[in-house]
Amino acid sequence: MSTLAHRPAQPRSPWWVVVGGGTAGAVGPQMYLATIGLFVAPIVEETGFSRTTVTGAYSVAAVGMAIGLLIVARLVDRFAARYLLVPGFVLFAVSMAMIALVPPVAPVYLIPCFFVGFFGAGTTVPAARAVVSWFDNNRALAIGVVTGIISLGAALAPVLAGALIDSVGWRPAYGIMALIAAVVSVTMVTVFVRARAERHVRGRLVLQTHEEGRDVGLRLPGLTFRESVRTRQFWGIAVGLGLVGVVVIGLQVHLVPMLTDRGLSSADAGSLLVVFGLASLVGRVVGGFVIDRVHGSVVGPIVILAPVAGLFFLHPPFAGAAVAVAFIGLAFGVEGDLLAVLITRYLGTRDFGRILGPVQAAFLLGSALGPLLLGLGYDVLGSYDPVIPVLVGILVIGAILIATLGPYAYPAVTGFDQLAARDELAASEVLNDLAGHRDAAGPADRGHARLPH
Repeated sequence: MSTLAHRPAQPRSPWWVVVGGGTAGAVGPQMYLATIGLFVAPIVEETGFSRTTVTGAYSVAAVGMAIGLLIVARLVDRFAARYLLVPGFVLFAVSMAMIALVPPVAPVYLIPCFFVGFFGAGTTVPAARAVVSWFDNNRALAIGVVTGIISLGAALAPVLAGALIDSVGWRPAYGIMALIAAVVSVTMVTVFVRARAERHVRGRLVLQTHEEGRDVGLRLPGLTFRESVRTRQFWGIAVGLGLVGVVVIGLQVHLVPMLTDRGLSSADAGSLLVVFGLASLVGRVVGGFVIDRVHGSVVGPIVILAPVAGLFFLHPPFAGAAVAVAFIGLAFGVEGDLLAVLITRYLGTRDFGRILGPVQAAFLLGSALGPLLLGLGYDVLGSYDPVIPVLVGILVIGAILIATLGPYAYPAVTGFDQLAARDELAASEVLNDLAGHRDAAGPADRGHARLPH
């Protein structure tokens, strides 16, 4: 007969889950994606591959991650976070190490690249679900700090990769990076990362537990995946933020050639990528703080329209271009916070993973449209300028979709974060009661929630 897993020791603070999840994510798929460019020249030189083949690894990994996200989404709300995160990080690291062993045959080279993305998908959604489970009042800030740490890791990864390639060569460099990824991620996950009040039998989550002489329900308030896709909020969030991603990713990829065409030097244009990265990092953290205090349907449109102002100043001198790029980077950073927060506020946390996974997969594939749109516009029209009004129109549509989402169906429970840090089972009882009440009342009767006195 199966027995319920022993209650794990609670972290000193739920913020350690944030630190652990962010640090693990920093050595995950983003480390691989952020360093592909540095490996192009040495791989081409040794293997004779074309640059298209080597850089195509990014697209292959993205397809693998999109497929992996669809599979992980069906598992993340059923299994304990560590049962998905540890295998995900280990298999991701193994796949990255396998790149170092491939022969100079292009299709063979792309196979481990696909699995880097495929298994990398298992490192993202479970970690997001774990973080979300601990925070309600400071949920956006917690998500922002996690993604900020990951962004910082992505910024530092090229420094590590460059040093390794110069000292030991590209093949050992991939092996060492894989070892670092496995050791750091597994350590962080096993020491710090778990979902709040996570009870399971051999990894499979249960909806009720008997502890401390009481029966505690572990249900979460929210819609099922099937119920969610029948709401206008689901499609408003997915399409609205998806359109923003198309524009921002397109601008990020074409930023350097766009500005050099307008008279900026290559060095100055390249340095603006650092401005973009720093602005997105600030946007993730500061945006999270603001979103927790101002309604998402108010913050969202303002941030989404920020790149519109940036587009009109995206030309020399350098100072003006830097301000414009900062606006675009800010939107990119806040967008990541908005996605998870809006899903939990409008659709709840019951099937959070199953909803987030497909939406992120669609974003991942859809983001390829942005660079394609700008590239096609330049090739056909001979300039980026005629495409700018199209980008502005896309952003306006995205802002309207987010602005019209309406009031939150699942607002924050006042005082939840403090209660969860003090007594996670008591917090579970509150959410279990809300799940029962709101399922019975229906969306129209869901108002601002408070802890019972």
